[in-house]
Amino acid sequence: MLAGALSLLVLAAIALALIGAWRRVRLWRQGRPEAVDVVGGLLALPRRYLVDLHHVVARDRYIANSHVATAGGFVAAALLVVLVFGLGLEARLLGWALLAATATMAAGAVFVALRRRNPPARLSRGPWMRLPASLLAFSLGFFLLTLPAAGVVSPAVGGWLVAGLLFLVVAWGLTELFVGMTWGGPMKHAFAGAAHLAFHRRPERFGGGHSTAIRPLDLTATDAPLGVGRPADFTWTQLLGFDACVQCGRCEAACPAFAAGQPLNPKKLVQDLVVGMTGGSDAGYRGSSYPGVAVGQHSGGPGKPIFDMANGGLLEPDTLWSCTTCRACVEECPMMIEHVDAIIDMRRHLTLEHGATPNKGAEVLENLASTDNPGGYTPEARMHWAADQNLPCIGERGAAEVLLWLGDGAFDLRNQRTLRALVKILRAADVDFAVLGVEERDSGDVARRLGDEATFQELARQNIATLGRYHFQRIVTCDPHSLHVLRNEYPALGGHYTVSHHTGYIQELLEAGRLRLSQSGESGVTYHDPCYLGRYNREYDAPRAVLAAIGVDVQEMQRSRFRSRCCGGGGGAPITDIPGKQRIPDMRMTDARDSGAQVVAVACPGCTTMLEGVVEPRPEVRDIAELVADCLPAVDAARTRPRREQEELLA
Repeated sequence: MLAGALSLLVLAAIALALIGAWRRVRLWRQGRPEAVDVVGGLLALPRRYLVDLHHVVARDRYIANSHVATAGGFVAAALLVVLVFGLGLEARLLGWALLAATATMAAGAVFVALRRRNPPARLSRGPWMRLPASLLAFSLGFFLLTLPAAGVVSPAVGGWLVAGLLFLVVAWGLTELFVGMTWGGPMKHAFAGAAHLAFHRRPERFGGGHSTAIRPLDLTATDAPLGVGRPADFTWTQLLGFDACVQCGRCEAACPAFAAGQPLNPKKLVQDLVVGMTGGSDAGYRGSSYPGVAVGQHSGGPGKPIFDMANGGLLEPDTLWSCTTCRACVEECPMMIEHVDAIIDMRRHLTLEHGATPNKGAEVLENLASTDNPGGYTPEARMHWAADQNLPCIGERGAAEVLLWLGDGAFDLRNQRTLRALVKILRAADVDFAVLGVEERDSGDVARRLGDEATFQELARQNIATLGRYHFQRIVTCDPHSLHVLRNEYPALGGHYTVSHHTGYIQELLEAGRLRLSQSGESGVTYHDPCYLGRYNREYDAPRAVLAAIGVDVQEMQRSRFRSRCCGGGGGAPITDIPGKQRIPDMRMTDARDSGAQVVAVACPGCTTMLEGVVEPRPEVRDIAELVADCLPAVDAARTRPRREQEELLA
């Protein structure tokens, strides 16, 4: 009789789970259509789960081991429970397999329970605190019930009272883990997470791949919204991604804006978007909120405006404008959720539909539209710094080995020093290079990150048309933001180029023997990884290799490489300027001081500006190009001069 009741219980749990799955899928499908490779995604799911996801989880060895035991044990146990207790397959081998699976799961659940005894601040509480007990109820309950099926004990062992209590424990575990996977609760991420990995909107991120480009808007479409103003304006794959959140808080711990006390928490943002998908309020959220913003004041629904602040609304606009788009949250997310994509989509709505870019945002976008640069300078001003350099313009020659992309650092006195150093290096290596000069326009990075897709596409198409008139082998730039846009985002608009960062190109020149360098006298140097060079383009080694070539032993900061802390200069953050309790560049400079360094080597004009804005005393900030230029031997001095001066000397 107990066996029959248990079979009914398992089958009922499966039925409820399937009904919940159908309901969950309907919630996701409220979003806009997006094509996915269903068969390919499902076939790739095991590898994506076991390799790609685990690669991120494994950064915390304790959690990785717990996850392998708990998740692996549960997947095996769930299948075996259906066979042994749901379908009544009486095979001793299946029973022993189920014992092994539930025992493994129980061991993992104990590790989860130990972590939850004193959880770090980033972990959500509330329903998540009962997860260890639910895992143990399922695993230990079925372990004990399987002992007779495995032939370990007689089926007659145990009285009705014990059997009844055990039945209740199993019912609890089944409800939490089977039904809760699709209806909601701590295990919801298991179902949504698997679907998210299978139907991810960036499948190229898996298998060691990389994908960081923002997708273009079709500005000619009359039936598509300009950005996201309601939860239903997200694509269904994005809604699915939000639902996959496990509330581990790794994104929260990595976010520079959250650490600075600005009103942004990536985990809370994703959970608010889940509320928008399902309808309701954020009152049930049990994690860290946005700094300075209380929980329980916001609500929404699939068709309701996200920014309806008069009626509570779902999000405060300042939450979006606090983001530096550094992708630290995306890099740390074990479920591979795309937080930055969502933020840019919602910014597009605020900017394109409402013109609501805060502080200097409107002025900068107006300058980009009218003068092709964010500062409102005349096009001729881009070359003022080079009046004594006699730089070759590709417009006069038609072709060059290297096209040097100056970027908007050309308008900044401090970053003009970096450009001078880079020109000196290129001449010392006898590189055939040229510049666009007054034909160069802003790459469009700032416009896109501020949500002005129309201005971005206009700038991009003008630059693509200009570049199409000339012949060159590659573009070299010292600006990682221009590097990213030219390399990764112009292709969607028809611009395909080989683009190198100046540190990567200098490394190539060194390896080819085209540069002779003396050893630097600098000691106590640390290196700051720019977000748009590192996390966006995976370039961590070239800058360090160049520094090593001039004898610099880098004193790494605690947060470096893919975990580097943002300088605060990305995503238009200095323009929107949302206040917090401290400044992000101040925090980064503290990281540099803690390393014991006297010099911070940088590789981005934005990082240079932000870090040099920190009040002294502080370490000196120098671009890698400047450090390399200082190491050019005196014998090459004549070669680093402008070509006109070289010709005069020879005459």
